[in-house]
Amino acid sequence: MAWIQVRARAPKALHESLEDALLELGAVSITYQDGADQPVLEPGVGETPLWDELIILGLFTADTPSESLKAALMSAFDNQCDIAIEILEDRVWEKEWEKHYQPIQITDHVWICPSWCAPPDPKAVNLLLDPGLAFGTGTHPSTAMCLKTLANEDLAGQHLVDYGCGSGILGIAAMKLGAKTLLAVDNDPQALTATHDNAVRNDVTLASLTLASPETEGPYLTQACADTLVANILAEPLMHLAPKLINALKPGGLLILAGLIEAQVEAVTSSYSHAVALEVAYQTDEWVCLSGRKQD
Repeated sequence: MAWIQVRARAPKALHESLEDALLELGAVSITYQDGADQPVLEPGVGETPLWDELIILGLFTADTPSESLKAALMSAFDNQCDIAIEILEDRVWEKEWEKHYQPIQITDHVWICPSWCAPPDPKAVNLLLDPGLAFGTGTHPSTAMCLKTLANEDLAGQHLVDYGCGSGILGIAAMKLGAKTLLAVDNDPQALTATHDNAVRNDVTLASLTLASPETEGPYLTQACADTLVANILAEPLMHLAPKLINALKPGGLLILAGLIEAQVEAVTSSYSHAVALEVAYQTDEWVCLSGRKQD
């Protein structure tokens, strides 16, 4: 079965009314696309941020008269929208989506593998992770650089803290690389659920995993509790959290920070400089991963 797709680009003030018009004309689904390659960084809890410039896609059944559909939209919006009509051949959309997520090699011995793909190297450390609603699939440079930094460390027997855990990918990787226990903290309940589910998927012993929010972390995020602490969030919260993260790290413990760009390195490192001498561990384009050890 074929479908008719309306592709519409409109000023921001018309986005809501354009969506309403498409639905009134019989659209069976509405999809938003970024119209200007604008990054949207990790949103706050409960936020659903949209790009400033949108392409709105309306999907209609094949029997919808395409010319009258376009004419109705052009008339309703007085030619303020760029409207295009195209025929969309039916496909197995679940499989089409899966094509965009294939195994990712992080290091020689660490891979991220979606559930529908066999691990390319069964003997490697394979993180089984499907894209979901929590941040962290390995495709973002910040996540990949944190994984590389962890993979180059001897984590055997360590207690690790993943602050701002998202999908749990970093903490779960540490567990599979030998860490003994993991404290995963996030302010989004959805992230904590994702971390739990991904831990189960990766055969992490749940007795070694503690999940907490900033409101419940108190009994667990204690002074000098972490051999290694990783926080892949954003520059501003990294600076705000500096006293807390430093306090939680053991003397000589490793701190890994990411989610910042090159222009923010000086400000972030200065927030930690009295206790941790942070240096650039990896850089990919403008994204930077910092690491350093707490002074004894």
